[in-house]
Amino acid sequence: MINLLTGSNTYELEQYLSKLKQDFDGRAEIVDGSRLELNQLPDMLMGVTLFSEKRLVIVRNLSESKDVWSRLPEWLDRVSDDIELVLVESKVDKRTATYKELKKRVNCVELTEWSDRDFGPAENWLESEAKSRGISIDKKCTKLLLNRVGLDQWGLSSALDKLSLLDSIDELAIEKHVEIGYAENIFNLFEAALSGDSGRVDDMLYVLEKSEDPYKLFGLVAGQAFQFAALVFGPSSAEVAGSIGVHPYALSKLSKYSKHLGKSGARKIVIIMNKADLDMKSSRAEPWFLIRRALQEISNIKK
Repeated sequence: MINLLTGSNTYELEQYLSKLKQDFDGRAEIVDGSRLELNQLPDMLMGVTLFSEKRLVIVRNLSESKDVWSRLPEWLDRVSDDIELVLVESKVDKRTATYKELKKRVNCVELTEWSDRDFGPAENWLESEAKSRGISIDKKCTKLLLNRVGLDQWGLSSALDKLSLLDSIDELAIEKHVEIGYAENIFNLFEAALSGDSGRVDDMLYVLEKSEDPYKLFGLVAGQAFQFAALVFGPSSAEVAGSIGVHPYALSKLSKYSKHLGKSGARKIVIIMNKADLDMKSSRAEPWFLIRRALQEISNIKK
C-alpha cells in the first residue's frame, strides 16, 4: 500500500505516523527523501530484509530530490506488496505530474491546520482529547483554553499535559498554568490598539519584537483589521463570518469596538493598514517601526 501525507498540520501528521508505526509489527524505516538517489529506489521499494517479510518505509520530503520525484510514477507498480510506503510532504507542488499521478493512484491524506472557521471542530477535538487522557474539563473551561491558546494543536496538547497534573481544573487554574498562545497575543495587541491603549501597544511590541518575525506578525494584525472592517460594514456578524470564513466567536470579540469606532473608524483603520502594507513592501522603513506606527495611529483614532 502507498500513502501520501501532505499539509501543514504537523501535529495531525505526526499522530497519523505514530498510529501507522503502532499498528506495524516491526520497526519502521525512516528515509530522508531529499538525499535519496535514483539508484537507491530498487532496494527501498522492492527489496525485503533478512529480519522481516513486511516493511514500513516512511520517506520524508522526496519532492526535494527533483530527479527521483519526477521518475517516481514509473515505480509505483513495482512497489512490493510486502511494503507499506508512506510519502510525507509538508509542502508539495500540486502542479507536478508526479503529484497528479499519485493523487489518482495512491491513498492521499491532506492534513491542514485549523483556521478560524474550525473553532467548533477544535472544541470537539479538545473535549475528546481531554477525555482520552483522563482529564475532566467542562465546556466553559474548554472554550477558555481554546481562546487562550488558539487553534494550535501542539499548544493545546501541551496545555493538556500541564492540566493533567492538577487535581482539578477551573478557569483560575487555566489562567495560572497555561500560557497565552501566539494568535491570542496578536489579537490582544490589536485589541489594545482598538481600545486606545497606546502604552499597552508599546509594551506588547517590546516583548514580541525580541522573538517574532515582523512580517508574519503584520500579516496576522492585517487579518484582524480586515475582520474588523468586514464586521463594521457587513449585515450581521453571522453572515460576515460565513462570507469570510471565520467562526462567529472570533468576530464577537471585536463587536464592542465596532460600536465604539463605527464606520468612520473602520475606514481609517483600513487606510492605516494599507499604507503600512505598501511601506513594508517597498522597504521604506524598518518593519517594526512601521508596525508600531500603524498600531499607534489606530490607538489614536476617534469616532
